Amino acid sequence: MTSTSYSMQERFAAAKQALEQCDQLHLLAYYEALLPADRQHLLAQMESVDWQELGRLVESHVRQRPELKLPDRIDPAPCYPWPASPDLREKYRHARQLGEDLLRAGKVAAFTVAGGQGTRLGWNGPKGTFPATPIRKLPLFGCFAEYIRKAQQKYSCVIPWYVMTSPVNDAQTRHYLQENAYFGLDAGNVVVFPQGMMPALDLVSGKVLMESPSSIALSPNGHGGSLKALYTQGAVADMKNRGIEHISYVQVDNPSVRVVDPLFIGLHALDKAQMSSKMLPKAFPKEKLGNFCIVDGRMTVIEYSDLPDELAEQRLANGELRFRAGSIAIHVLRTDFVESLNTRAGGFALPYHRAEKKVPYLDLDTGQVVKPQNPNAVKLETFVFDALPFCTASIILQTDRIDEFAPIKNADGIDSPSTSRALQIERAARWLEARGVKVPRSEEGGVDAILEISPLTAIEPGDLADVKLPEQIERRASVLF
Repeated sequence: MTSTSYSMQERFAAAKQALEQCDQLHLLAYYEALLPADRQHLLAQMESVDWQELGRLVESHVRQRPELKLPDRIDPAPCYPWPASPDLREKYRHARQLGEDLLRAGKVAAFTVAGGQGTRLGWNGPKGTFPATPIRKLPLFGCFAEYIRKAQQKYSCVIPWYVMTSPVNDAQTRHYLQENAYFGLDAGNVVVFPQGMMPALDLVSGKVLMESPSSIALSPNGHGGSLKALYTQGAVADMKNRGIEHISYVQVDNPSVRVVDPLFIGLHALDKAQMSSKMLPKAFPKEKLGNFCIVDGRMTVIEYSDLPDELAEQRLANGELRFRAGSIAIHVLRTDFVESLNTRAGGFALPYHRAEKKVPYLDLDTGQVVKPQNPNAVKLETFVFDALPFCTASIILQTDRIDEFAPIKNADGIDSPSTSRALQIERAARWLEARGVKVPRSEEGGVDAILEISPLTAIEPGDLADVKLPEQIERRASVLF
């Protein structure tokens, strides 16, 4: 029975009882003065929170500060190299064939984590609506949808696309995808659902902060919450009905990502892994990428800020970093593994992390909104890579920066639209040069043209074999393929 099956009085009584049990009754201070619609809104927020779990988290993460205790022994995680070493070529060939077979059999779904707004980009809207490509300015959502369309054509299959939003951008995202006709995908194979939210907690008292008389101060529960939302919002059940066995996980800010990669999926399946990852070799010891490590025989990611300097800076005899495998949030997960994370005794398996933040709040005594100058609240979030230690088997595949990592996170500087654009153009140039096209370059080696290859044309270099290409590109030309 859903909450709408109950009367307002019953819902209020249930909320009051739950709040009393975890000492958060102050959230109903303004309830009697609220309009009916505002009461509905506040009760709906309360019904979205697991108050028993929150009560435990107040004790463990607010009144106490969880200590990071690094294990005595940390080893670098083994990785499948790219390109394949001679001894692995046959395994890669077999894995790629297996990945293609799984796609053709309808066993693979695409999953995009898209809960963010484009605030850091100065963009007014869901980040997935941000114009990402050099010539067409195709939005990020369009990049993923066109990739899926090409893969469906290539492998004669249906690849359902699951898109996780947040309550902040869910309605906008749904409207945007509908308005753009799902960029050519069948609407019946696009499943949109919001992630869960967690209340912000007062740094001293552990009390849940209010944003307004009718609203709790809520924030998304982290990208690890995507694995919870897949289950609680019915996506896993939908996948099981469709026969989906593997979920290809990507985040919304990377227009170059291989949304489904047959080699990666095949290696993951061949090695019977529950959750697998792609990595980039770190450019320098403290690059802001988590480190794939082995701890107590289990795959683990240790944040770049937590790995001791003496380990981060270790090098092998050939000069490579010993801890070189950087996490870039590209994964494949078994559907039954995601289900198992949600059905364990004690609730959702992933641990919460504490972050101290400045959170505006309603002063219940004055009725005024306070904008703090210093951190005043604890926000709790989960990280997707914290699922890795629960795996009995997990593999890592190396990938290439130019080929697959051009994220758009910041308005300028590193991981900005300009750096992503340059990476996309360089990738297009390399793919064209591999087919014999002469691409103009500057003395420094940069591409002296604006190039874009639509995913509908090619999602890997070999797809250009059937495309009529020019012998050369003119300097400073803008060319769309």
